[in-house]
Formats: sequence, structure tokens, C-alpha cells
Amino acid sequence: MSENAVRTVSESEESSEKPARDDEPTPKESETSQQSTESGGPRTGASAVVSALESAGVETLFGVQGGAIMPVYDAIGKSDLRHVTMAHEQAAAHAADAYGIVAGTPGVCLATSGPGATNLVTGLADADMDSDPVVALTGQVPTNFVGNDAFQETDTTGVTAPVTKANYFAGETESVGETVGEAFALAREGRPGPTLVDLPKDVTLAETDSEDATSETPEHYNPQEQPDADAVAEAARTLESADRPLILAGGGVIKGDASAELRAFATEHDIPVATSMPAVGSFPEDHEQSVGMVGMHGTGPANMAVTHCDTLLAVGCRFDDRLTGGVESFAPEATVVHIDIDPAEISKNVYAEVPVVGDAGTALAEIGKQVESLLNADDWREQVADWQDEYPMTYHASEDGPVKPQFVVEAFDAATADDTIVTTGVGQHQMWAVQFWTFTEPRTWVSSHGLGTMGYGLPAAIGARTAADDDQQVVCFEGDGSFLMTVQELSVAVRENMDITVAVLNNRYIGMVRQWQDAFFDGNRVASEYDWCPDFGTLAEAFGANGFTVDHPDEVADTVEAALEYDGPSVIDFHIDPRENVYPMVASGGANGKFALSEEQL
Repeated sequence: MSENAVRTVSESEESSEKPARDDEPTPKESETSQQSTESGGPRTGASAVVSALESAGVETLFGVQGGAIMPVYDAIGKSDLRHVTMAHEQAAAHAADAYGIVAGTPGVCLATSGPGATNLVTGLADADMDSDPVVALTGQVPTNFVGNDAFQETDTTGVTAPVTKANYFAGETESVGETVGEAFALAREGRPGPTLVDLPKDVTLAETDSEDATSETPEHYNPQEQPDADAVAEAARTLESADRPLILAGGGVIKGDASAELRAFATEHDIPVATSMPAVGSFPEDHEQSVGMVGMHGTGPANMAVTHCDTLLAVGCRFDDRLTGGVESFAPEATVVHIDIDPAEISKNVYAEVPVVGDAGTALAEIGKQVESLLNADDWREQVADWQDEYPMTYHASEDGPVKPQFVVEAFDAATADDTIVTTGVGQHQMWAVQFWTFTEPRTWVSSHGLGTMGYGLPAAIGARTAADDDQQVVCFEGDGSFLMTVQELSVAVRENMDITVAVLNNRYIGMVRQWQDAFFDGNRVASEYDWCPDFGTLAEAFGANGFTVDHPDEVADTVEAALEYDGPSVIDFHIDPRENVYPMVASGGANGKFALSEEQL
């Protein structure tokens, strides 16, 4: 992330006594652990870490135990914090990521040194790309062993620097609580993102008389929340003169809790609203002004609107290539007004004639106060309505034919409440889920966008379930290939008795790869086709979950109902049409307005 990134490395604490190897506890370590269990025992670096988390309001942690992080776990065991033990560290990071998306406050994950820390990297990179608030705490070998290739040693801060908003080597026991508090605050404030604190074992074992730390950002970290008055005025005048205005909501609308301001602004001035995929749910998709998602697999009305608008109000967008297609063909006739709290995003990919740096909700409210009327847009509104009629989201199905994945998504949508949380892995199933579920509320769509991480869905469902209200339902859509990457986390869902329902849209392919191979590589299906696939219903039963298998469309509705009614984790193996593809589709680097509705049009 580029917004005022902070990389802090504390000086290593000097010690005249060489610590024992990480895998060989010493009498001193055992004595410290025993003393800390006694009421009124000495405060350690580990207890300072836990105290900092509690002061920040943390209630739940996701992680995997290990040698170097063991002192922190010892302190967690004496606290009221809930720890969810994951099967793999990558899943711990994804669960923390999803927790942060749903709760709106940083999720916390823990791992030990070496492979534990490196296993977090994919999850941290995912959170970094999507600006999701995550705090990672990693164990590290004792400071005197750092740089000696000790057992399970890795340069964790060096490895994670490119994929975190800030990271720290906590070399001093006296300040370790403050460091954790600062990391939490930085993950949450401004443009959110993942932070990491690397905790050497001698630092967390040592005693300290430091006081409880608070969650505060550094003095030099001052993201601009209040937009410049001149920029606000220019944005208002630009919108007033528009004939074909369009609002493009990005993920920053949800990160900034600006959905209410977006809806108020759009409805007051009767401007059509499109979203990027991370912004799905920020504006109700059943609203007449919603044109849906823009981009490679966006809706026809959204891609036509962005192609033909003359004024584009983009809020919290980073304009990645899956959104824009070819940058030169993106919104070619539009004057771009770009609101973002991170100034580095403005004009990074798409040039903004009117840059507005500030908090999304604040900027929308300020601009809205100054916009008087959009008198010239009636013809445009009629044109957008025509596109909505012309390009509905449809698919072809027959009563006796194979199960269509879109039908499965619609069946779940019809059987659940509006506030149901949907998580997904990455692939064709992700696109069918976002296309055929009607999202009306923010923080109900939880997926991997920028990094595109297969296997994200199940651990995300665990994190979402932990953060969700008790009466909220959590549905996870996975593909067979994506599900196999993190299927071990079913053990966590069963152990914790989590009420989640996993729908595996099983076509025995790495489906999106197969679709691209058919379209662009002459149908040469290399390493994308399974000649054997597990029975996921039976596999779920082996884990202790409730398992189902569906082969016919007539079975879908009843099976969905039975899975949702089960109080605990359920997995439905839907054997879907293996020939089904995701459309609309904009070819990579193509123009959004030239989307294809079939392979022949690519």
C-alpha cells in the first residue's frame, strides 16, 4: 500500500545471556512461565501484547500455535480473548481478513516463526491488495539468534514488507505493547490494510513494568479526511454541468462506512450507480438506479454506462485492470472526479481531472451540499433504463438438463435473508455468486478481489461467522478446485460448531482456466481438467459436517433448505453443468463496452 506507509524496526535488545534454542526450553523459561500463572505474577512482554489487544477492543483471534509464539499463547490462555485454532496459517490470515471486512475492525491472526510466518504471506498479500484491516503477530527466534539461521528463523519483516501497510520487529520488551497498539491503529485508520509485528521469544518472555498501551497511530500519520474546499466546489460544478453522469462506487465506500452517504447522494440527485466488485453491497442492487458491477464480468448496463458517461464520479476506486479493461478505452468521454483517502491512488491508473482527497463519506456529503441540480440528465436516465432492459443477467436452463450454477446461487438467495453474508473462493463460482445474488447491504459480500486467491472462501466463512450477528446466515460458494486448497478448515468449522453452509459448484475443472483455454488457447486444456474428484458430500461427513450431493435441478431447493436448517457446518456437492461459462465477459485489456455474451463474440 502506498498511503503514508510506515515501516518501523526497533533495535534488538542486548542480552549478556545467550538464550536457549527455540526448541529447547530452559529452566529460566519454565520458571517464567510458572511465575506468570500465579495471581499477581510478573508482567511479561507476552502479557503486554495481550493487554494491548484487549485495550484495542479485540475479542477474537485466529492462529496456529508454535514454539516461538508460545509465550504469547500462554498469555492468551490467561485472558478472556477467544482463540480459534485454524488448520493452516494461510487460513488464519484469511479468517482474520474476513472478520475485519464483516466487523469493520481489524481481524487478528497469529503464527509462529519460520514456516508459520511465511504461510501467512498469501493472506497478508490478499488483505493488502483489498485494503482489508488485519493485524498479524508472528513469533521469532530470540534476538541473539537472529541472523544465525536458527531453527525456524525467517526474516519475517523483510518477507512481508511488500505486502503490509506497516511492519515491526519488536526488539524491546518495554515497548512491545505500544508497538502492537500502533500496529492495530494503523491497520484500521485512513486507508485500511494489514500490519505485522514480529515478536522475538526472549522479548515476550522477559519481564516488564510497562503500563497498558493504547491504540494510537504515529504522530506523523495524518491521512486527510476533510476534502479541500476548492476541490469540493469544482466537483459540484462538474456534476451540475453533466449530461450523462455516473457514480462508480469502489471498495473504499465500504471501508469508509460511506454506504449511507452514497445512497443519499445518488438518490437525491438521481444519478445511476455502478460498483466495482469490492464495492458490491454498497448500493442496493434492487434499486432502480443500480446498474450493477463494472468490469470483466460486469453487467451489460454497467459497462455500457461507464463507456458512454460524460462525467464519472469515482469513490474509493483504485481502477485495477479487471475493472477498467484497456485504460485507454475506459470511460473515454468522461470527465473523472475521483474521491479517495489515499492520494497515491488518484490518477495512478485513470487520470482524474478533478481530484478530491478525503474520506469517502465526508467528501460525498460535502459535494452533495453544493450540487444544486442536474437538469440535463433526463435523456441519459432513459438510456440507462433501456440498457437495463436490453442486457438482463440471464442463463439457459432446461428442466431435465444438468444443474446450472446460476440456478444454485438464485436458490440460496431466495432462501436466505437480505443480510446473509456470502463468501467465495476464486474462479467461475465467484463470478456466478456475485452476478446472480442480489446484494442490498454492505459487508455482506466477502471475497478475494485483487489477489484472486483460490481457497479463500471456507476460511473466510469461518472469520465471517465469528464476526456476524448470531441470527445472520453465512453461505460460502466454492469451486471444486478452489475448495481443495483449504478444505482442511472444515475441521475448524466442525470443532467450533459453526453454522455455515458451503455450496461446492463442482464441474471437475479449474473452471475459469478451462474457459480461458477454450477461448484463447484453442481448447488445449492443460492441467485444468480433473479425471477424478472427491465426493465432497462424503468428505464433509468424514470431517463431521453434514454432507449432501445434488445431481438434478429438482433436488436443489429442498437440499438448500435442509442444509440451511442444519445447526452446524454443511457442505453441498452440486454436480453442475461442466460446459457452463461465465458471461458477460470483457477480453483482457479490451473495451468494457464491447463485452461478449458468448465465446463466439470474444
